[in-house]
Amino acid sequence: MKIRTHLLGAALALVVCGVAAQTDRDLRDDGKSTNNVLTYGMGYNNQRYSPLAQINTKNVAKLVPVWAYSLNNTQSHESQPIVYDGVMYVTTHDATVAINPVTGKQIWKTAVELPQDVFKYACCGILNRGAAIYEGKVYRTTLDAQVVALDAKTGKQLWKSKAADYQDGHAQTGAPLVVNGVVMTGIAGGEYGTRGFIDGWDANDGKKLWRLYTTAAPGEKGGDTWPGDTASKGGAPTWLTGAYDPDLDLVYWGTGNGGPWNPQVRLGDNLYVCSVLAFRPKTGELVWHYQFSPNDPYDYDSTEVGMLVDMKINGATRKVLAQANRNGFFYVLDRANGKLLAANPYVKVNWADKIDMATGRPVESEATKKVRNGEDVEIWPSVLGGKNWTPMSWNPATGLAYANVLNMSWPYQIAKQDYKRGEWYLGMNMRGVTMPKDQPHGYLSAIDPMTGKSKWQMPWPGQPSMAGTLSTAGGLVFTGAATGEFMAVDALTGKKLWQFQTSSGIIGLPITWQQNGKQYVSIVSGAGGVWALLGDERMASVPAGGSVWTFALQP
Repeated sequence: MKIRTHLLGAALALVVCGVAAQTDRDLRDDGKSTNNVLTYGMGYNNQRYSPLAQINTKNVAKLVPVWAYSLNNTQSHESQPIVYDGVMYVTTHDATVAINPVTGKQIWKTAVELPQDVFKYACCGILNRGAAIYEGKVYRTTLDAQVVALDAKTGKQLWKSKAADYQDGHAQTGAPLVVNGVVMTGIAGGEYGTRGFIDGWDANDGKKLWRLYTTAAPGEKGGDTWPGDTASKGGAPTWLTGAYDPDLDLVYWGTGNGGPWNPQVRLGDNLYVCSVLAFRPKTGELVWHYQFSPNDPYDYDSTEVGMLVDMKINGATRKVLAQANRNGFFYVLDRANGKLLAANPYVKVNWADKIDMATGRPVESEATKKVRNGEDVEIWPSVLGGKNWTPMSWNPATGLAYANVLNMSWPYQIAKQDYKRGEWYLGMNMRGVTMPKDQPHGYLSAIDPMTGKSKWQMPWPGQPSMAGTLSTAGGLVFTGAATGEFMAVDALTGKKLWQFQTSSGIIGLPITWQQNGKQYVSIVSGAGGVWALLGDERMASVPAGGSVWTFALQP
């Protein structure tokens, strides 16, 4: 009897371990999965590519809405849904909801309790970008810089951990990344004179495991790239989600702008602003970094980390990180060591003449030298970048990256500004972007990563798109318009094959999955975000209000 009990206990232990291991394996295999969408980026590699092809170029015209769910929220909606075991999870700034993904019926909804004054400190939209899931828990961040774990079945809060003081200008909007039991989160607030960081939390109880600061303090490696104590207010926020390579055991995370925007206040390279950091998920140990825009003269955030892709270069398959940087150059890096393999403009650029392939550094143009001298200069791309925060996608069959890019400039002139806690710390004469009158203001582009050249471009009439893209084995690219149209485009030609008018503008991220052998596509609709803050009067005709839409082929 004792032997049987011992064997039963051992068997149960194996089952429990098997479940945990399978959970980690599920996350690693998310990019290959078709029944679930478990990670931000539809896979650790952040490719936003699905092998599903039931919906394809030949039948996509038969796509119809299956259901729509109201989020009961008029703020910005940039969230990417996740799907696990027949449940969809969606976040807003003030709630987390669980939905039946086939019927659209609400399963549970858990409110986020926020301080009354928190909205004073949210830079660029009242929003949240998504959740993570691991071993029965749903993880999310909040505007008052908290990390929360909820029971995936009931929505009950299991733990809550404070990352920072929101009244200093810190906020959290990004989806967490979970790797081997470590929940990783970034921080927003680069415009408030904050110091950026990435945190690692224990997935079980929310205990902080480590913190990786993204500005180097005096005495630290890279500390000599900051004058005086400027690193303590130097920005380098980390408000989007990283990617992970299980084979190399490296997490890749993008960092944002320097603070203040005026680069003359903080002369030096300012490590690690506008960089990608490669580090160990268990410890936060930095393994290598690459800085795209040293000293960051123009708020060229690199927070959208890019994609992990295996691609042929000079006849050999290389493991690379590909990023369409906000500074207008498309970079390809060896993701094992950060070596630069390619860097070419994918939009109009005048702030730098080129990227020096030997040093990896930009060769600053005469225009930038004039800006540093205090002159008023029109800079390409604008402060919104060649591509803003929304991720691109990859199609291995075409070897192309699909991104919504911007075609606009920015009248830039530096100014003096003193630091005040909890207030914007820019050091620049703030004016709106300049949009060319005789050209589209943005495009959906199919970009060759090694050259930066577009195989095709679909122009956006009127407002440019700030939506993400999704690529599928069905030869399609899904994306959305600022005016609310959700659409499918031929990945080879750029021809629009289908569209549907949703209830508000789209600035979110499409996903696809299948259940019971049927493929579905979903998008969160709800206008707002940074473009709305610029005050485009044309958006007055686009109603506010968040909703989740799901589509499938007509029976």
